[in-house]
Amino acid sequence: MTSKPWRVGLLFSTTGVTANVERTQLNATQLAIEEINAAGGVHGREIAPVVYDGASSPRQFRAVAERLIEADGVRLLFGCYMSSVRKAVLPVIDGFRGALFYPTFYEGFEYSPQTIYTGAAPNQNAFQLAKYILAKHGQRVLFVGSNYVYPYEINRIMSDFVVQSRGKVVDELYIPLDAGAEDIERALKKIRKTSPDVVFSTIVGQATAPFYEAYAEAGFAPSIPIASLTTSEADIAEMRPGVAEGHISAATFFATLATPRARRFTAAFRARFGEDAPIPSVAETAYFQMHPAAAALARAGTDDPRRVLAEATEIEYDAPQGRVRIDPDNHHAYVWPRVARLDAQGRFQIIWNPGVRLKPDPYCVTQSLDDWSADFVEAPAS
Repeated sequence: MTSKPWRVGLLFSTTGVTANVERTQLNATQLAIEEINAAGGVHGREIAPVVYDGASSPRQFRAVAERLIEADGVRLLFGCYMSSVRKAVLPVIDGFRGALFYPTFYEGFEYSPQTIYTGAAPNQNAFQLAKYILAKHGQRVLFVGSNYVYPYEINRIMSDFVVQSRGKVVDELYIPLDAGAEDIERALKKIRKTSPDVVFSTIVGQATAPFYEAYAEAGFAPSIPIASLTTSEADIAEMRPGVAEGHISAATFFATLATPRARRFTAAFRARFGEDAPIPSVAETAYFQMHPAAAALARAGTDDPRRVLAEATEIEYDAPQGRVRIDPDNHHAYVWPRVARLDAQGRFQIIWNPGVRLKPDPYCVTQSLDDWSADFVEAPAS
């Protein structure tokens, strides 16, 4: 029996506009691999990561994915953050040359037989955020986002949710991924002109902190909160203290989650990467997906993508967010939605925790805002 390591590819950006959050995903993935190896690996063989920097570029992600499969002989890939880079990688694994485990919430409306989607689909985060802000903050919503595929698509879905609740989208605008002060000021002028009840932001990466800081300086907060699926602990860490207080997010995990399993994860992450290391929900997803992937590899006894993917849908895992599994019908994960508000220290405090694991519905076939009670619990919940 060979003792040769199992080689897996890690595809995250350590440079570029989304490097701040993707570094947390890379760290979390490496932490999971270290745990698996410390427990004996898979059939006595260690997992050996082959790491490349995607540089926040679809072209670079595609190039390094091809290198992993064609030159390095790697068949199991873990990573990608922006939808544009995921879409660039999918053709590379076509024909089951490889399999991708994708740890980021996204806009849905996609199925790849060679991909496991462990991040939230829109019915597992956008739906809950829309329900909350419309019930608690008002019916007039302005959309502002970065200029790439995810903001356009998730705003289309959020528009449907807002209209279902007889709300109104007062305007919609997009700024570059590398937005500067003039781009942000253009967005602020639109907010001044329309006076929405809530701003729904899908700004990502390096423009996030400057937008929140300019928003605070313009005097919009806290009367007009920003609700965002894309603003994470990694972004808050780059803002001045207090800038983000009162703003809202929805995710499957927050670093303040107080369950024993969540506390063990956050303690292990910070012991490995620093006490002040931010832990966004996408890092938790990147961490947890490696464990059932390793279990699937063990069951398959080979890294053949077809066999690993088939086994992955048979496994449940106690993730920090709660017990998760992959739906064999659509390759998306059953996950746990929560809504949180930022406190003065820049920590997300959970304000609505339904306490349910949701079946993924990436095509939003069955969603109606009437499916959820508007009787939200206004207190931190674990």
